[in-house]
Amino acid sequence: MSSQDFDVEFVDRDDREARFVVRNITPAFANGIRRAILADVPTLSIDTVRFVENSSVMFDEQLGLRLGLVPLTTPEDYEAGESVTLALDVEGPGTAYSGDLVSNDPEVEPADENIPIIELKDDQRLELEADAVMGYGRDHAKHQGGAAVGYRHLQRIDVVGDNSEYADDEPRMLRGVIEEDGELVPTDDFDHDLTNRYPGKEVEVEDVPGAFVFHVESDGSMPVEELVLRAVDTLVDRADELEQAVQL
Repeated sequence: MSSQDFDVEFVDRDDREARFVVRNITPAFANGIRRAILADVPTLSIDTVRFVENSSVMFDEQLGLRLGLVPLTTPEDYEAGESVTLALDVEGPGTAYSGDLVSNDPEVEPADENIPIIELKDDQRLELEADAVMGYGRDHAKHQGGAAVGYRHLQRIDVVGDNSEYADDEPRMLRGVIEEDGELVPTDDFDHDLTNRYPGKEVEVEDVPGAFVFHVESDGSMPVEELVLRAVDTLVDRADELEQAVQL
């Protein structure tokens, strides 16, 4: 399957979150996109920490775990296995935040500055150097650029008539995105209740064949659109490798 075979239409998006519809794909390919976003797009994450001083109440190993879970912006030109060094030097009283990490590459920085690492009391100090390494989500969850990734069938709504005079006016809940006369409508526009969208009407809901709505949230290591494109590229590369292997 090539990128020319399917269509993509965004419902809404910003740097951290996006919803989009992909048409003309199979459920297996949709799940492949989801898995690729989680497992096959490398990101930078702190892997090794060298403590110069740690007079806090927390063990080095616990602090290393916390630092490894701080999302870092990941430039496009970094390859798997490459690394960058960050430093932290904070004295109490006060809280050490992710924003206190200083990188030797200005393009690499914490995706969020206000992630608390530890609260330091009087006369406590935390000084360290850390190496962040490019790695894959399939090897460790800290390298998953997709904080949340899900998909469901796009659903089409057809009005088949009016409700009978004595029909129960009970809420009919539906979540996701619907297609209405060729228009994509998020269900949160009508509080996920079809009776708000079609008062007094009898409607039928059906899946649109080969169309799936993806909801992707990035951890901030890269914009969500870049995350999705990189994931699709990995699928294309794998398909090309398989095709070449079959031809040998």
